[in-house]
Amino acid sequence: MIAFVKGPVAQVTLSSAVLEVGGVGLELICTPGTLATLRTGQVATLPTSMVVREDSMTLFGFLDDDEKAVFELVQTAGGVGPKLAQAMLAVLSPDDLRTAVAAQDVKTLTKVPGIGQKVAQRIILELGDRLGPATGVVRSGGPAPVDAWRDQVHQGLTGLGWPAREAERAVDAVADQAGDRPDVGALMRAALQTLSRA
Repeated sequence: MIAFVKGPVAQVTLSSAVLEVGGVGLELICTPGTLATLRTGQVATLPTSMVVREDSMTLFGFLDDDEKAVFELVQTAGGVGPKLAQAMLAVLSPDDLRTAVAAQDVKTLTKVPGIGQKVAQRIILELGDRLGPATGVVRSGGPAPVDAWRDQVHQGLTGLGWPAREAERAVDAVADQAGDRPDVGALMRAALQTLSRA
């Protein structure tokens, strides 16, 4: 339906971005890692996937075509809808997901909020070889200003449903990994892993 959206970024919220296309603001639901790459006023091009339900039409935006393809493919597994597919990509990069499925690594898959043992096993069984081998592409949410990453990761965690206090603890737990050029996507994944171990 809508393969991609290109336009100036009008707004970035906790879970979505609004891109202006032909005088119309289109809201795209995105992972925290994708949102971290967007800046208000800058032109962005995001591959998209539209999910149509009886009572809604939702547009999901992605960092690249690979992320979009994985999002659409994981939904073919029983019990995986668009929200859970997006949560998977918020916690695991497409290659991390491919590696976990290929290695039948239930523990890694259950780090995703909403995925328990049974759903993880179903994903491994049903997706098996269909995700393909890891591509070796290293993704980066891009460097964030030194303090801005804390807010972005915190907002991303609360946007995924974690309580603010737990999100704050997770941000503190990964602060030593930030360095001079914080990678919000990597810090987000590290924070989620901290929360899943708690």
